[in-house]
Amino acid sequence: MQSFVYHMVPKEMKGDKLIPLNSLKKSHPNMYNRYSKKYFDHPERTKLLTRQIPKLNCLWNDVLHFLPLHPYYVYEALTSLGIKTKEGQLFFKIPIEKLKNNKNAYYLYTKEKYRGPAEDIAEDEIKLLDIENYREIKTIPRDTFEYYKIQNEKSNRFGLFPFIPHLLSIGEVEIKDVETVTWNLLE
Repeated sequence: MQSFVYHMVPKEMKGDKLIPLNSLKKSHPNMYNRYSKKYFDHPERTKLLTRQIPKLNCLWNDVLHFLPLHPYYVYEALTSLGIKTKEGQLFFKIPIEKLKNNKNAYYLYTKEKYRGPAEDIAEDEIKLLDIENYREIKTIPRDTFEYYKIQNEKSNRFGLFPFIPHLLSIGEVEIKDVETVTWNLLE
């Protein structure tokens, strides 16, 4: 059975490859400025621009960030709590083999070790990954669901992927022939 990783389809994209945000700075500075704006909407988020990733020995935006579970599970959790979502949000459904030439790692992103965007990532939260051993996650973590519930009750604005492990990949990923899926359908 083939395994996949998922990446939200960018609003604007040039070419047939996903490239890390920091790589856009040189090749497409206007796109870099547009996509880096999200790091300036909260004082602690700006620290993500200089956040180091242990074991990969690079910065947070030197890697591509992928979901290791179908985005439907995020959509399902949000809507089950009555949280309004953007219908039809598109994601690339990327065969894991497309990452074979990259250096890859799991960021476990556990609630117990996460101290906020301004804090360092604990070294044991990063696990180097051989893609031959990769398997998709089939359920959303309980801590993620609880986070959505609490933030919604407080009427706070919040991120979509807290406490969901991330697959981090150094390098580019060809997406020319990959399928796109909407998060409101489990395909």
